[in-house]
Amino acid sequence: MEHSRKAQALRTATFLRRAPVRPTIISDVPPQPELSKHFDITDSPAARPLRSKTRPEILAYLERALDEQNGLQGAHCVHELWMRGEFPARIETALERLWERAAKTIPEWLPMRYVDWLPTAYEVATRFQAERRGRSNLYLVLLDYQDRRDGPHGVYVGMTHYSPAQRFDQHKAGIRAAGSVLKRGLEVLTGPVLHLQHIARPLAARIEIELAEDLRDAGLLVQGGH
Repeated sequence: MEHSRKAQALRTATFLRRAPVRPTIISDVPPQPELSKHFDITDSPAARPLRSKTRPEILAYLERALDEQNGLQGAHCVHELWMRGEFPARIETALERLWERAAKTIPEWLPMRYVDWLPTAYEVATRFQAERRGRSNLYLVLLDYQDRRDGPHGVYVGMTHYSPAQRFDQHKAGIRAAGSVLKRGLEVLTGPVLHLQHIARPLAARIEIELAEDLRDAGLLVQGGH
């Protein structure tokens, strides 16, 4: 089965090539400062390796990543700005530019579209830790609720012994599918639950329920978690 995220990326890149390239994500970007040291791009997004950098430094890193078509470094730049509450339009523009320039090297944990509650999802998910290893994976799916007043996005919380991407493809193909994912599923939100992969099934089952409850308590529109 074709990997849904790769197919989405190709469609996005094709669409974006038809549009003019915006010269910069923010009009007040200064010339690139001298960066004293590199950050570890192999860190997970939850670790926020750019947390200590200033905004001008992050923007400089982003421009460098775009020039070098370095999707992983660019993803960390966009992610850090996102976690700091950068204006949605600026995040959306940064995502567009990154998908256009470096679609093949963007990590799976970076969403393809702006989600206003993503920082909340990371904050809630980090409350859960799993020390016992196993075959179960927690996963989140972004849901399209633009037709509802409490939209535009909701989230589905699930557990599987498949990879999250494989399970998402199964949902969309109608295989043991949750109705909300089949009808409204947009993409897998990998980042917030990267640390909750390959864990023991009983623990995963408990976390699935509690994570859904905590996300709901935080104000998200939640499906699944059962």
